[in-house]
Amino acid sequence: MTAPDLSGSLARLVKASAKSTLREGLIIALAGAVLAFAANALSPKGLDLKRNYFPGDELVVSSSSNARPTITSLTNALPAEDNLAARLKAKGLQPVGAAEIRKLFDDIRYQQGSVIFIDVRSDHEYQEGHIPGAYHFDYYYPQNDMGPVVAACQPAEQIVVYCGGGKCDASEQASLMLRDNAGIPGNKLLLYTGGMTEWKEKSFPVETGPRNSGKMADPHGK
Repeated sequence: MTAPDLSGSLARLVKASAKSTLREGLIIALAGAVLAFAANALSPKGLDLKRNYFPGDELVVSSSSNARPTITSLTNALPAEDNLAARLKAKGLQPVGAAEIRKLFDDIRYQQGSVIFIDVRSDHEYQEGHIPGAYHFDYYYPQNDMGPVVAACQPAEQIVVYCGGGKCDASEQASLMLRDNAGIPGNKLLLYTGGMTEWKEKSFPVETGPRNSGKMADPHGK
């Protein structure tokens, strides 16, 4: 056999070997995939292949007769304030804003005890500054204030519950506790979503120390 013939034979053998290796690799990969799916289906901790594990990435497709269809992220479909209000209302709570809260604060019924405010932040935060006359009710230590707070809630016509506002959900949890565990009627409970953060931002009156101390903080923090 001449050198060119030998070279051609070797090339054919290498090509045939490569094809055989590729086929074997594909067969092994396919068998592995079948075994993996079977193990996942049989395992009680297996993944649900039909489930979306990233709900924040779900999309909503909307269209109108005069516009091309648009795709909007589900998490951005509503403003954060509307999402919060919808969530609270779904739980039977009544979210209210700063304008209505200020009206209740200036209402003569507040001085008479028919309207009360409840601050559910920590004692340290309460002492640093709260809505004047507000009762303190630390949601995380309810046993400390539950008696006086429930006694004040029972004859009240409206009860405003607030915490720090923003991402703070202590006011939501405290409202549910007062309603579901202490028997306070839900229609009397109002949840101030802006909380103490918004109250201070609007330069509304702030009392420091214990309830009815008469010590007023500088609204500008000076």
